[in-house]
Amino acid sequence: MEKRKLTITLQADWKAALRAAGKLAQHTSYQGETLNFQTPAAFFSRLTERRWDIVNALQQAGSMGVRELARYVGRDVKRVHEDAQALVELGLLERTEKGALHCPFADIHVDMHITPVKQAA
Repeated sequence: MEKRKLTITLQADWKAALRAAGKLAQHTSYQGETLNFQTPAAFFSRLTERRWDIVNALQQAGSMGVRELARYVGRDVKRVHEDAQALVELGLLERTEKGALHCPFADIHVDMHITPVKQAA
């Protein structure tokens, strides 16, 4: 099985981001998957440093349960569970048939351009 890839983008026009992802999906070979955020605030609020630690831990160590993951990253089980659930909702983590968490992506690329946004008058 080919290793999965994820590109995280920051694009205010979600329709354009969806069209671009659709064009990639038309290729006959696997081009990777895309996760888009409309604003820098949305990106940074959902993908915090502690959540990146969880993703990194699961990329390195493979599948594990929440308690084991909490020990691995040195954090409280409840908070790790909350962060892991948010990452599952985003699609960055998945659960195995037995309920363990794992990161299905061997490569995650963040493609971000931050440009000035006109403020409403």
